[in-house]
Amino acid sequence: MTTSPPARVFTLPDLGEGLTGAEVVAWRVAVGDRVAIDQVVVDVETAKATVEVPVPFAGTVLELHGDAGEVLDVGAPLLTVGVAAADRPAVPAPRANGSGSVLVGYGTEHLTARRRRDRGAAAPATPNGCAASAPARQTPPGDPAAPLVISPLVRRFAREHGVDVALLTGSGPHGVVCRRDVEEAISRAAHPAPSGAGERSGGTERVPLRGVLGSAAEKFAVSGRTPTATAWVDVDATGLLEAREVLRAARPARGIGLLALLARICVTGLGEFPELNATLDAGRGEIVRFREVHLGFAAQTDRGLLVPVVRGAHARSTAGLAADLSRLTALARAGELRPGALTGGTFTLNNYGVFGVDGSTPLLNPPEAAMLGVGRIVDKPWVCGGQLAVRKVVQLSITFDHRVCDGRSAAGFLRHVADRVERPTLLLADL
Repeated sequence: MTTSPPARVFTLPDLGEGLTGAEVVAWRVAVGDRVAIDQVVVDVETAKATVEVPVPFAGTVLELHGDAGEVLDVGAPLLTVGVAAADRPAVPAPRANGSGSVLVGYGTEHLTARRRRDRGAAAPATPNGCAASAPARQTPPGDPAAPLVISPLVRRFAREHGVDVALLTGSGPHGVVCRRDVEEAISRAAHPAPSGAGERSGGTERVPLRGVLGSAAEKFAVSGRTPTATAWVDVDATGLLEAREVLRAARPARGIGLLALLARICVTGLGEFPELNATLDAGRGEIVRFREVHLGFAAQTDRGLLVPVVRGAHARSTAGLAADLSRLTALARAGELRPGALTGGTFTLNNYGVFGVDGSTPLLNPPEAAMLGVGRIVDKPWVCGGQLAVRKVVQLSITFDHRVCDGRSAAGFLRHVADRVERPTLLLADL
């Protein structure tokens, strides 16, 4: 008589930063698959980022808990694994916060690089909600050579509700059709828009306010209640552009761009005006000023606006800042930032000029007390050395929490930045 291996339930781990739950985005395994310790089994989306979750023990997958699009609480069952004697480790599996759950990057580090190398070549396993049993791609309706790759549960759900999955645009990884896509199609069919409204079918789209969008909405609501003020100044940025070209020619491999130069200027400015590198502890009635600068910067991605944080920016060289900015931007756009990379900032640099606008009064990024905004750089007539000339002009703005610092400090910081944009050699005095 054979006995089944003992089952172990892996629960959704504590992902840190006060997060209480996450949405299942895509399963990497299916029932019956063998898994190894630290193998990534599911992608989940928190209010901060999309996170890869590895399993802390080896065995055979017996059950997947939660369809793609379903929100699970921290500590809820995520995966049931049958653990045979041969799969039991000689030492306890890594644990996080006493829950038995391994957080992303907290397990066996040597597997991380291999997982990233193999990600593109290995076919993700069939899920019960979203991910595919082969690399998925959106398929034109009626193309028998390349059928849509979705889970059997989603197929059945669509069939029961009369939805043709071949006509849907998948919102999952690589365009995979998920349960939420079918639910939206059912909703559109049940609530058609008035004739002539909208484009194509005339329907409306409902986007769940959760994950990154939900987190942003909550922060904007808090920021909107903060008593802020904004000051701005037009600056001749010709010298800064010339300095960038000199650095590029001298050290092309370092990739120092305008954002890195502006980050360096911000760091020196915060050293002169620490009042802006602060936050308000309203509960204790105290202003908290930070000795270290953790510089956030706005990065636009397909999943919305994210604000990665360069830790210890005050201790970075300009080339180091450039490398960190490039690395974090790439991770943000690939959806691979860990939650911790999006929190803990003390000041934010917002380059909204990339959207082709001159100025803005941006909302603060709570709990930070200040943000520098940078508009587009354009040719404008400018008085230079007593003569009218065409120069490269940019508008800079500083938005600040008036409870934490006053206009004098904010204006002083803004003038510090403006002077170094106009005369980058002043940065030598700050070294």
